[in-house]
Amino acid sequence: MKDIDGAMLSLDGLSTGDAFGELFFSIPLMPPGARTLPPPEWRWTDDTHMALSIVDVLARCGRIDRDVLAAAFAGRYVQEPWRGYGGGARRLLRELSRGGDWKTLSPALFGGGSYGNGGAMRAAPIGGFFGGEPARAAEEARHSAMVTHAHEEGQAGAMAVAAAASLAAGDDCPKGREFIREVAAFTPSGETCSGIEASLSVDGEDLRSAVQLLGTGERVSAQDTVPFCIWCAAYHLEDFEEAMWWTVSGQGDRDTTCAIVGGIVALSSRGIPEAWLRRREPLPEGFGRRRREH
Repeated sequence: MKDIDGAMLSLDGLSTGDAFGELFFSIPLMPPGARTLPPPEWRWTDDTHMALSIVDVLARCGRIDRDVLAAAFAGRYVQEPWRGYGGGARRLLRELSRGGDWKTLSPALFGGGSYGNGGAMRAAPIGGFFGGEPARAAEEARHSAMVTHAHEEGQAGAMAVAAAASLAAGDDCPKGREFIREVAAFTPSGETCSGIEASLSVDGEDLRSAVQLLGTGERVSAQDTVPFCIWCAAYHLEDFEEAMWWTVSGQGDRDTTCAIVGGIVALSSRGIPEAWLRRREPLPEGFGRRRREH
């Protein structure tokens, strides 16, 4: 069932995670016994900026229309190009804003299409929209990624995240290793899927081994980002706050890892703490939902 409130709730989690993780590029991490929320305002990045377009297109079309999404991405980029977009994304979105066709521009990016984590960072709201329908969510996520990520791994990362969010939004959400297994089942074979499967060997409390085995986005690729995020979410589905502290402790591309995990866990947890939402930069008018009954 299509659920725009689910997409909005996931967007709230994604944007809060994005803004929270971004803080720790400039301030040191605190030990677990001394955790204190940084003061506001937590500014969100391109991760959230692109996710706004995802939710907008879902609300308007009831699915991912790639042409509409490409136009939305380009339009928002032109309005706020300073949100932290990477070099490849900037080039692509500038060309789209000038009338270029994503069908030719996206495959040409990096000489064969991008396998970066940009498709995954914005995909969780698709799972919120198609809650309890992970196969549909994964397929729509593939369409959403194709606009900017023609490489199969870039698309696989988005599919995994959307499927995870859909599972989190559904009834009787699995947890731990079972959650990871189900996400892997909706992820095409390849390096990203192999990384997700490899995370099954890591105990839910062994952060160091997860970082060493899976990576945390230092290479800014789907393969190096999504497996860690699925592992983090799997063991913290009921506690948004703990999921965020756990994820950011992996360091790496921490705004993106926290955005991905936040977008998933917002759909299964007891809720996003009000103190976090108050610190986060507000979303544009009409976006975001704060609570959902479970």
